[in-house]
Amino acid sequence: MIKVAINGYGTIGKRVADAVAAQPDMEVIGVSKTKPSAEAYVANRRGYPLYIAEMSKRQAFDDAGIEVAGDIADMIKHADVVVDATPGGIGAKNKKLYELYGVKAIWQGGEDHEVAGFSFCSSCNFTEAKNRQFVRVVSCNTTGLCRIIHALDERFGVGRVRATMVRRGSDPGEVKKGPVDAIVLNPVKVPSHHGPDVQTVLPEIDITTMAMIVPTTFMHMHALQMDLKSDATREEVLEIVERHPRMGLVRGGTGITSTAELKEYAQDLGRHRADLYENCIFADSIGLVGREIFLFQAIHQEADVVVENIDAIRAMMNGADEAAISIEMTNRALGFSAI
Repeated sequence: MIKVAINGYGTIGKRVADAVAAQPDMEVIGVSKTKPSAEAYVANRRGYPLYIAEMSKRQAFDDAGIEVAGDIADMIKHADVVVDATPGGIGAKNKKLYELYGVKAIWQGGEDHEVAGFSFCSSCNFTEAKNRQFVRVVSCNTTGLCRIIHALDERFGVGRVRATMVRRGSDPGEVKKGPVDAIVLNPVKVPSHHGPDVQTVLPEIDITTMAMIVPTTFMHMHALQMDLKSDATREEVLEIVERHPRMGLVRGGTGITSTAELKEYAQDLGRHRADLYENCIFADSIGLVGREIFLFQAIHQEADVVVENIDAIRAMMNGADEAAISIEMTNRALGFSAI
């Protein structure tokens, strides 16, 4: 069994912990929090050993009735691999700790590519991640872009990509973030960071991205345009999406035209936390003008990188020979197939 520690039990960390616990070849040996919280209570309820950043704060956890197993160093000592799900900028500071204890580590897309020197997307570069000590799983938006670009590039060749990200303002539980009544250019300048981030995984792709933030918490939406290098039909593109284990079609017959309806659909399907791990591509939006393809895809910012973390663990620990095997294992353990 691969012993996994999750440093940072928040939006992503708690989902990664549950996903690890569901895998037949992995176990959660600990999760961490910096202060008492509802998530710390949940960790106790789920039976995950809870470690804290500073033992001087243990009394606060004791007073809250939250059981503490030790400090983060104690957790890391017992791990084969640490998934760092701390806030952006904090994870990079933890690298010295992982190096000190000689443990493998995975960072999230909030950290720069340089923290690990290798950025990961399961369906794009699984083999290259094998046996590495450090890996960075790219952000939710970058993951979604890499999946669809790589799939179409393999089949038709992709010459140029232009994408606009309409990003959620905050996650549902972040009550102190906004915007509340504004559409915010983020950034004003072009390109946004997403294009260069895609190139850390797919360096040969010519991509320019723009981004804005809107007052919603549910999901991101991408307006995506790609120039293909060979002829394609709409039917061929639909088939590629349908066959991909991490992409799904939102069919016109569902009547779904928004992220709110899409999240409701996931909830009605019985998805844990209504999580959508796949790119949700609107079938009716897929169109071709010559070799130029257009589409809309929705990306669930809380979920799509979770399965990527699981595959990264397997690659680093040499737990699967190829991406398809790990992806199938991960999806099956979580009980999901693409919508």
